[in-house]
Amino acid sequence: MSRIDEITRYIVAEFAPDIRADELDADYDLLDNGVVDSLGLLRLIGWLGERYDLPVDDIDLAPEQFRSVRAVDAFVESALVKGPAL
Repeated sequence: MSRIDEITRYIVAEFAPDIRADELDADYDLLDNGVVDSLGLLRLIGWLGERYDLPVDDIDLAPEQFRSVRAVDAFVESALVKGPAL
């Protein structure tokens, strides 16, 4: 399973259980469309930290990094490549 698929499945399971993972477009705006709210964003960041062993406490975070599944995937990729110096 690709990382985008894994992130999509998590988001659907936690925040949008009424839709299927294959129905959530990777570019769909999760924040503007109310799929993920501020508390949900914290949960998502916590899950990403645990799942991908990211030092989320040491990384500068911005809402744009979590706007869509594709943006979340890019954030994870960047964090894995650069580490805590983000």
